[in-house]
Amino acid sequence: MPLSDGLALPIAQQPSPLPLDVAHTSNSDAAGWLSSILGDNPYFQAGFGLMSVGVGLSALRQAVILSSVALRRRMLVSLEISNKDPAYDWFLTWMSRRSGDMAAANPKLFSPSSWLRSHQISVQTVHEQRKNGSSSVLFKLVAGPGTHWLRYRQAWIQVKRERETRSQQLMSGIPWETVTLTTLSRDRNKFRELLSDARDMALRAQEGKLVIHTAWGIEWRPFGQPRRKRPLHSVVLAESVAERIEQDVTEFLQRRQWYEDRGIPYRRGYLLHGPPGSGKSSFIQALAGALSYDICLLNLSERGLADDKLIHLLSNTPERSFVLIEDVDAAFNKRVQTTADGYQSSVTFSGFLNALDGVASGEERIIFMTTNHPEKLDPALIRPGRVDLAVLLGDATPEQARRLFVSFYEGTSGEDRAPLPTEGRLASLGRDVEQMVAHEMQQGKRVSMAALQGLFIRSSAVEAVQGIKALLGSQQIAEHR
Repeated sequence: MPLSDGLALPIAQQPSPLPLDVAHTSNSDAAGWLSSILGDNPYFQAGFGLMSVGVGLSALRQAVILSSVALRRRMLVSLEISNKDPAYDWFLTWMSRRSGDMAAANPKLFSPSSWLRSHQISVQTVHEQRKNGSSSVLFKLVAGPGTHWLRYRQAWIQVKRERETRSQQLMSGIPWETVTLTTLSRDRNKFRELLSDARDMALRAQEGKLVIHTAWGIEWRPFGQPRRKRPLHSVVLAESVAERIEQDVTEFLQRRQWYEDRGIPYRRGYLLHGPPGSGKSSFIQALAGALSYDICLLNLSERGLADDKLIHLLSNTPERSFVLIEDVDAAFNKRVQTTADGYQSSVTFSGFLNALDGVASGEERIIFMTTNHPEKLDPALIRPGRVDLAVLLGDATPEQARRLFVSFYEGTSGEDRAPLPTEGRLASLGRDVEQMVAHEMQQGKRVSMAALQGLFIRSSAVEAVQGIKALLGSQQIAEHR
């Protein structure tokens, strides 16, 4: 057959497809080659293959973690509260109170075995020691370190309390703690509402009450439970003395701008001096309650207190608070060394003066100091600018004794006493008390208001009159010095 341009090939010479057995042989060769690499290769068996698998799994794990973090950032929101912030105690107290209220309202849902209740709790013990020797202890259970859950206004919130045990606050020695709240991003507004509720609950607990603060390291912290405000008229002082002090404090509080315009530091100091039991501390407490102020109780002999800490405390007192320093005459006398590292307190007299009105001293501050022995005070302490008003609160005067007697037995129920005297009879008995005290004062004898109050507490009106003469002649009466 003739060729067409030399391009045609005979049919016998055209390539034919490979037989099936030949193709199978080729695939088998490839599989055998892969098997020889993975199975028979000594390098793969030595660990390179396993390492490759591990790297792949690690990369997959890292991708899952990154995806989880990105998802959490996208869908969740967290709020951190440090124990340096006032909201820290507010929230723990709110959580404890809310858990107790819900358990009382739903005993079946919030039974002790329910997972909704916290199984990691801490105790806060509040111990209050009173001057009369009595004391009270209150245990408050709060959420402990760990993870807790709560449901607030249709939103689930994870509460995680963490404590750093390896580091502590430098000045106070308290471990650093944080509470972290986590919820869905859409519910982030619940945080503000929750903190507002916790704040309001804390303020309601203190409403109409007096809060006593004490120094804890370089911080002021509430001491014990808020106390009921004592009526100012319940502290009976000599005529016009209470009004004089109250008027001076009130005028000072109203003249802030006057001080600023003249460049005068906005602070004022008071010294109440007199014998024990004359009502110095009681009047300060009642005055603070009447003006809706708190009291910061400062002990200059406290162990660990130094000049720098004292300046910091006086420069950072809580708002609307009186600073009370009792028995200031004893702060720098008879200092006893108790440990090898020094005295109980290292506050110096010069450091105390600088804290009162030095360059580093704070402003917007009212300080009350008390003493039984004003003659022991250094003149540098009681000069104007440090002590702007000094007032004597002495032993009971005849007029004081009468007013205290009438206030005790006027309007009482009489359930545990003899029948109440009539108004005229009570006034007559009060005049008898006044005359008896006046007569004994002429003999050089004195009686404290605290001693009279103790007599009135345990006696009826008639018994009190009969017991005053014995009281005036007892050991509670000291000769006039």
